[in-house]
Amino acid sequence: MTRFAFAIHATDGRARTGEITMRRGVIRTPVFMPVGTAGTVKAMKPGDVAASGADIILGNTYHLMLRPTAERVARLGGLHAFSGWDRPILTDSGGYQVMSLADLTTRSEDGVTFKSHLDGSRRTLSPERSIEIQRLLGSDIVMAFDELVPTSSTPEVQAAAMARSMRWARRSRDAFDGGGEHAERAALFGIQQGALDRTLRGDSAAALTDIGFDGYAIGGLAVGEGQEAMFACLDFAPAQLPAERPRYLMGVGKPDDIVGAVERGVDMFDCVLPTRSGRTGQAFTRDGPINLRNARFGEDQRPLDPACPCPVCAKWTRAYLHHLVRSQEILGAMLMTEHNIWFYQTLMADLRAAIAEHRLFAFADAFRLRYRGER
Repeated sequence: MTRFAFAIHATDGRARTGEITMRRGVIRTPVFMPVGTAGTVKAMKPGDVAASGADIILGNTYHLMLRPTAERVARLGGLHAFSGWDRPILTDSGGYQVMSLADLTTRSEDGVTFKSHLDGSRRTLSPERSIEIQRLLGSDIVMAFDELVPTSSTPEVQAAAMARSMRWARRSRDAFDGGGEHAERAALFGIQQGALDRTLRGDSAAALTDIGFDGYAIGGLAVGEGQEAMFACLDFAPAQLPAERPRYLMGVGKPDDIVGAVERGVDMFDCVLPTRSGRTGQAFTRDGPINLRNARFGEDQRPLDPACPCPVCAKWTRAYLHHLVRSQEILGAMLMTEHNIWFYQTLMADLRAAIAEHRLFAFADAFRLRYRGER
């Protein structure tokens, strides 16, 4: 039984398409992972997520460690059995949420102590505890624990955080390797840090490569720096990582962000945007996002996107969805989310096909012109 294998089937420029093979299934790349923060992709049933074309979803270490706790999930059979999702799951390390959600965070070489946003209790998360939680959850792809700082931080702060993240990466590797049977079934990814600085990113990549991981994530982006700055970083960051391993851009993103990152050699993505937007009335279409709360959709009998293959576009009109959204009906959030997840998965399938057929540049250019309303 294959623990983890990555094969690149075709390239087009810096873009790659291939497959990650794991014991719970094959993950086609480039891949978008719907975010299942608390053990569920919000407003979606697992079977409907799979029907959209999703090969893998993401679970959140921070939220699950607080509720219902990783120990309870383990007693109930692990996150796959608990949630009803039988395909691969990637779990993040919890570091991002600790830095962005938790109050009174104290950082030290040992880890991070923080106040829970749920009940105010004091908690500690270290590389060893993060890996332990992910093991208890039964994660298929485990993320190393890292320290995230804003790209607006001073160079000294960025350098210190990167160096600490590399020390924590080594501790994460050691903790994972000591995880018994789980280490024989799962994979471990390291996370490159260094903000927007080429030298820091290169030093981080070298340290991670020396430790050795199954895949490598590009962390610390999509945190407010803007698309132009992000793309400038992606012009060099992916190439600093081992070419034979998957490259995962964490927390990205908008459809045109994904297209641009795929062109720059990224293989894996995750983002809350399709689900969060669905719950707030925004739908993604090939002609750009639309807000179904807008009165102009009240009698619009077209589907959300006439070219979309999803069940929502096959059956319901913009007018009905407008009514559901304005009425705050639960079905509205469900249908809008389902469409958005399908839109993202269809985009990834189109990108994979374009790379395999060596027409990515033409596809990406046409997509951007239409999506941004510039045609």
